[in-house]
Amino acid sequence: MGVSDNSRGLILAVLSSLFIGSSFILKKKGLARAAAAGTRAGVGGYTYLLEPLWWVGMVTMIVGEVANFVAYIYAPAVLVTPLGALSIIVSAVLAHLMLKEQLRQMGVLGCLSCIVGSVVIVIHAPQEHTPNSIQEIWTLATQPAFLIYVAATLSIVLALVLHFEPRYGHTNILVYLGICSLMGALTVVSIKAIGIAIKLTLEGISQVAYPQTWFFLTVAVICVITQLNYLNKALDTFNAAIVSPIYYVMFTTLTIVASAIMFKDWSGQNASSIASEICGFITVLSGTIILHATREQEPATAPGTVTWYSGESIKDIEDAHFITLHNSDYFE
Repeated sequence: MGVSDNSRGLILAVLSSLFIGSSFILKKKGLARAAAAGTRAGVGGYTYLLEPLWWVGMVTMIVGEVANFVAYIYAPAVLVTPLGALSIIVSAVLAHLMLKEQLRQMGVLGCLSCIVGSVVIVIHAPQEHTPNSIQEIWTLATQPAFLIYVAATLSIVLALVLHFEPRYGHTNILVYLGICSLMGALTVVSIKAIGIAIKLTLEGISQVAYPQTWFFLTVAVICVITQLNYLNKALDTFNAAIVSPIYYVMFTTLTIVASAIMFKDWSGQNASSIASEICGFITVLSGTIILHATREQEPATAPGTVTWYSGESIKDIEDAHFITLHNSDYFE
């Protein structure tokens, strides 16, 4: 019996989390070694470019991102996206073992919650139906329900960019992260369409000549650039310990909604399975929030202070680099 598409997507998503979580630790150790030999990255140094361990971390991260990209081709976003939380567990455990960063008891509980929620999602995940052509994907993208979703998304993004950002962008974290998450969801569905087109082309059914393929590629590029721009603004304005869990919750939720509308991920499932997936998803989100809430705070963060508003800048540039690449990528 051959391996199902869902199983392939599951394996790739788990491997992606292992690689990405490990890459964070490898790069951080590489940065520490580079800082001991020259100017640290946080104050503008580039000594880390000569550090082999940092490059091992970069290659590991790229492999993880490629695996995550391919996972979306085989499995629905409702399965792949929440499993991105496993990379947080990997990095937390490795940081405890290799960097001697304390993993508190509540942090362990957060890890267990992520694992339990992921298992529930995997058990009840719907089977992926892979479109047979880019035209079929275009039909899904132009259905009324998804067009309404896209119109609502773009309207909210424009309102946030033109009205709310100038007034509240530097005081309310939801402005920047709202833009990132809304555009991130469109990034994922576009990337999924491109991935399927590439898969079909490699199988001998070329999709290169179709204008829809290039349209999805253009949309993906625009969304990624916009997403990275505002995510970097959020990281530069607010504490990373606050940005990461809020962004993960918003990005993952909107991605699942967008994919469910466009690709009809839950079509054919009964109410019990859908409810189980939602419960598993909430469990993963809860575990992620617990894990971040109990992590060791950055020196710039006031003890016991966790709010929706902040004016602090992050002190660890490598944390910002990791969150930017992985969550944009989303393509977490």
